Amino acid sequence: MPVVIPEALAGKRIFVTGSTGFLGTALVERLLRSVPGCEIVLLVRPGRMRSVAQRARREIFRNDCFERLREELGGVAAFDELVDRRVRVVAGDVSTDGLGLDEAGRAALASCDVVIHSAATVSFDSPLDLAVEVNLMGPTRIARTLGDLGVTPHLVAVSTCYVAGNRRGAAPEISVHESPFWVEVDWRREVEAARRVRADLEAESRTPPLLARFMAEARAELGAAGGPLLATKTENRREAWVKDRLVEAGRSRAASLGWPDAYAMTKALGERALGESRGDVPVSIVRPAIIESAWSQPVPGWIRGFRMAEPVIISYARGLLSEFPGVPEGIVDVIPVDLVVGAICAVAARGPLHPDGTPDVTQVASGSANPLAYGRLVDLVSGWFSEHPLYDSDGQPINVPEWRFPGRGRVQGQLERSERLLAKAEKVLRSLPLRGRQADVATTVEEKREQAERALAYVTLYGAYTECEAIYGVDHLLALDAAMPDTERTDFGCDPRVIDWDRYVRSIHLPSVVQHARVRTEPGRPSGDSREQRLRRQVLSPDRQLAAFDLENTLIASNVVTSYAWLATRRLRRPDKVRVAARLLAEAPSLLRLDRRDRSDFLRHFYRRYEDAPADQLVEDSVELMSDLLLTRAFPAAIRRVREHRALGHRTVLITGALDFVVAPLRPLFDDIVCARMSTDASGRFTGQMTDVPPTGESRASALFDLAGRYGIDLREAVAYADSTSDLAMLEVVGFPVAVNPEARLASLARKRGWLVESFDKAPGFRPPALPIAARRGPRREWPGPLPFLAPLRARRPRATPAAAPPGRPAREGAPVRAQAGSLRGGRCRGPGAARVRCRRRPVAPGRRRRRAGAARPRLACPAPPTRRHLRIRPGHARRSLQPLLRADRVVPVHAGARGGGRARRRHAGRADPRAVVRSARRRADVPAVPRRPHQPLRAHRLRPPRTRAADRLLRDHWRRLGHPLDRPRQPARPRARGPR
Repeated sequence: MPVVIPEALAGKRIFVTGSTGFLGTALVERLLRSVPGCEIVLLVRPGRMRSVAQRARREIFRNDCFERLREELGGVAAFDELVDRRVRVVAGDVSTDGLGLDEAGRAALASCDVVIHSAATVSFDSPLDLAVEVNLMGPTRIARTLGDLGVTPHLVAVSTCYVAGNRRGAAPEISVHESPFWVEVDWRREVEAARRVRADLEAESRTPPLLARFMAEARAELGAAGGPLLATKTENRREAWVKDRLVEAGRSRAASLGWPDAYAMTKALGERALGESRGDVPVSIVRPAIIESAWSQPVPGWIRGFRMAEPVIISYARGLLSEFPGVPEGIVDVIPVDLVVGAICAVAARGPLHPDGTPDVTQVASGSANPLAYGRLVDLVSGWFSEHPLYDSDGQPINVPEWRFPGRGRVQGQLERSERLLAKAEKVLRSLPLRGRQADVATTVEEKREQAERALAYVTLYGAYTECEAIYGVDHLLALDAAMPDTERTDFGCDPRVIDWDRYVRSIHLPSVVQHARVRTEPGRPSGDSREQRLRRQVLSPDRQLAAFDLENTLIASNVVTSYAWLATRRLRRPDKVRVAARLLAEAPSLLRLDRRDRSDFLRHFYRRYEDAPADQLVEDSVELMSDLLLTRAFPAAIRRVREHRALGHRTVLITGALDFVVAPLRPLFDDIVCARMSTDASGRFTGQMTDVPPTGESRASALFDLAGRYGIDLREAVAYADSTSDLAMLEVVGFPVAVNPEARLASLARKRGWLVESFDKAPGFRPPALPIAARRGPRREWPGPLPFLAPLRARRPRATPAAAPPGRPAREGAPVRAQAGSLRGGRCRGPGAARVRCRRRPVAPGRRRRRAGAARPRLACPAPPTRRHLRIRPGHARRSLQPLLRADRVVPVHAGARGGGRARRRHAGRADPRAVVRSARRRADVPAVPRRPHQPLRAHRLRPPRTRAADRLLRDHWRRLGHPLDRPRQPARPRARGPR
């Protein structure tokens, strides 16, 4: 007798589980569009952030599956009215006893006439306990809940054809336990064993050896990211370990019973459990094969998410997978989703097949009625991608490889060896100090390893299905289709013989797969904006409120060790500088290990080297440190990015582990500076101990939270720039993180999370010294110095003794002294505290300053720092201040004027030289200005560039990058040969 599905289901309430999945969404759409007289009750699991109604609206009804229905109804408003009138959403979970229903939900379930259970964990690598709770116990819980409510609606349970197991030959539409190949298994013991395995693995994962292993793996991935992030990653590692062991346990148990994986095993045991626990509830079972994109309903090619075949197809099209196990003449049992939905609706409209409610089985497959050979499918896919290739990142077509059909063991072995080799290479590259574009090498190796892992997972998961040789009977399915009137087959047809495989694969399925995969299908460069450009626009949007910057390797290519080396060698002789540099280089591996282990411990350990250093002298030297070292290593694009944020009205913050006196010259660029500080003793010397917690790891995130609370800033509208995983806590609390010249770990995380990655370069033409040691300028003073091991160096120097007065003249206070024997070499001062300059004094009467022709000029050691007039000042010896560079409206070039004679220098001593020339580039509107501070006026300084003019090259290249026109720099006059008289 013909069955008219809309008439049979008219006026009935249908309870549907699994409506947020691929099959469930298509089922809801078909019922709303083709069965206008029914009402639908959806069971949806509540989300963490959304209610069940919000989840249904977002995950079900906004899907493009409903576009056809929206057009037929006349718009979104009419569609929303239809949903509100015919659909009701209740909260529940099939993995919980009683389905997790409240009283309203139980009443809604009790009022239904048909229950369609399509909820399942369809992943082939699901943990054993999850597959048991959902696939095995889910149908049983529904039947028991209906029995508790005292109702007997028709229950249609969706299973899978692969419950037949790894068999060859015919697999008819019968119950699983009626098969001659059924292995009698007590499903209740399987449930208990799965739960016990979960408990045992949870306890084992908390043992000290495994916890230490998880901590080491977390530290290897994140580095010195801070305690909270490392703890979170450690717990994630532990949970992943438990899940992997449960997946292995499920796969092993399924293989021992003759099923390909835990999914098929739990579905088979679920059918058995439902038959025993159904009570008086009539049951029908629908077993689909591999469900793929739609043949015609609601539109040809509709698909949601990636099913089983899509990842393999895309990997093949990208040239990543050239071998996959399978039998060329074997059958790939694929069925479009709309045929499965039609079969479910037909079974629900027909009712239970057996009068006593015993489960009847309907298989929805194509292998017996319209077979598709594996070799034919490969030829269709290969031919289509040869005509419509994908394109790589350079816009070049990807040639698909020739498909081979090796055994599963061979492919698995090759992929496992490749994965091991790539993992070792990745480990070696991560141990190297690679940054920026160099870190892309490690990222590329990691991508290759992930591709190998993905391919290995495909082979492990799907290899058994491609080698399956079972032929699933569809007699009941064909009978259902034959019972439909011809007018009903358009909406509810389920006959697999209507599928034209050539048309389906080439014209319907593959174009849909490529579209949903979002891969490149056109040659050349993309015409629109790149992803980096879109992210950069978001970062520099006026809507942002705060921009936080790290200093080291983000704004400048330097670190605290480099700054320390420069300051420590500022007033040392060349041999001592070499010794200091050599010792720091020898300590570099241990310092690097300490830095990677814990950034805060590294700073505390390293800053103890500043013990007993005079604070006033380091503050004085820090200005020249900025101009001589840090400015030459600065990234002009990074400095400009700071100015762009200031021009947009964003609050700029510098968060760094550098010391306060080192970053003091940068204060005009930032509204707030969070840095490290050291305490001083009563004599004004540093103690080597920090006054506050170092701003590293999670303390940087805490600093951002404090600033946000103080100024009313929403961190979701904040930007953070950093280069290392030690800054990961700061990057994760803002809404727009930016990885600048990232190390290998951070580059990998930024790629996975879709963050903006910036590669800032130093100004072209700069060649900073190989070693960060300071050039000798100015006198060496008597202070122990910041290096504890400098005392032996000073002890080896000869002590100076007072020089004898010339005959007939009394010794004058402050007169020069002679060094001990061996201290006068090459006419240079070798006494303690002496400057490395030539001292020219003549023993003449006080007040007389005239030169005698041929008079002897004894070269003496100086007991104290000589005054400027006693020194022969060379170019670059004068200290260069950064005030004109950072406190002007922009960075400007500075050139010293011609030097005059000794009298002119003495006449202008102590005040600005009127002949000093400060040349400023022309003002441009696109370069933001730094406002001058009233308490720090702009002053002209008597500046002399170094002999190599590195500062001039740095600034000149910086202006050219900013697009400023330059005046021809005025060359400083060559200094006179003789010193001050």
